[in-house]
Amino acid sequence: MVRMQRVVILGSTGSIGTQALDVIRANPERFEVVGLAAGRNRELLDEQAAEFSVDETALGADDAERLVRSVEADVVLNGITGSIGLGPTLATLEVGATLALANKESLIVGGDLVTRLARPGQIVPVDSEHSAIAQALRSGTHGEVSRLVLTASGGPFRGRSRESLRDVTPAQALAHPTWDMGLVVTTNSATLVNKGLEVIEAHLLFDVPYADIAVTVHPQSIVHSMVEFTDGSTIAQASPPDMRLPISLGLDWPHRVPGVGTPLDWTTSQSWTFEPLDDEAFPSVALAKEVGRAGGGFPAVFNAANEQAVRAFHDERIGFLDILDTVRRVVDEHSEDGGEITRESLLATETWARREADRLIDSAD
Repeated sequence: MVRMQRVVILGSTGSIGTQALDVIRANPERFEVVGLAAGRNRELLDEQAAEFSVDETALGADDAERLVRSVEADVVLNGITGSIGLGPTLATLEVGATLALANKESLIVGGDLVTRLARPGQIVPVDSEHSAIAQALRSGTHGEVSRLVLTASGGPFRGRSRESLRDVTPAQALAHPTWDMGLVVTTNSATLVNKGLEVIEAHLLFDVPYADIAVTVHPQSIVHSMVEFTDGSTIAQASPPDMRLPISLGLDWPHRVPGVGTPLDWTTSQSWTFEPLDDEAFPSVALAKEVGRAGGGFPAVFNAANEQAVRAFHDERIGFLDILDTVRRVVDEHSEDGGEITRESLLATETWARREADRLIDSAD
């Protein structure tokens, strides 16, 4: 019997948060919203709180962390964008609630700090790729896994050479062919930095070596990722692109919510294609694996420098190719003293990376 889940939604006014509320609105017998947090949109937050009869709300990441610690919940959906979601992620794990994780940056930046704190099964991925892998992994044991295969749509510039990307405009970078996301995430999909972050996330979530995590380009975005097993079998999760499906699984893993998504129509002709990743045009995945293997504060440097460079690109201060070039230079300049990784040390590392990225961007103006 499926029991009622008490849910806190962080980032409730964003894309993930509003779709989560769609799922909850359609299933009032399964979910009760007990807390809501937003970044800036107080008006919409208040409207949501009134609709779902929620007394506890928060504005901003620090207040969201307080909310997590003060409300009794079964599940906390972290849909905050960016590494500011680290505090709420740690708070969720500390209070013992299930963490439905859409805020990949908090896991990537936190790394071992997050995974050491989590009990087995406490983190449930909400990214469509990692949700697909989690579903496929139920087909075998960890020892039977040969490799994970993350799919990528290829973004708006699939098939283009590196040189042809030099004059890409911010508007072109935001024209994603499949998903409707925020500025940073959509740009990360155009550079494939997002896929690089997802590779690090997959390693941390599923304890699979980087050498055994592959990326394939699948422009139809129907197969959301795959697991290859040692006997040669590959298990794939396929569905039309709709984030409400992985969100619903995050809210009540491993139970499925009937009717949350529309199934594929097998009575019509359709073709799915898979292509190798062009590492020359999109070197972000290779760089992400490099920083992931280095561990420590390197993933935090990668993420923070990228966030600064993306904003500079949209301010038309640097070009499209300069985004990853800036990240590469900041990563190369980072060094570690081998000390203990703590929340404070990670924040200091992030601050340094942002300042260094800004310095490089200013020198290029």
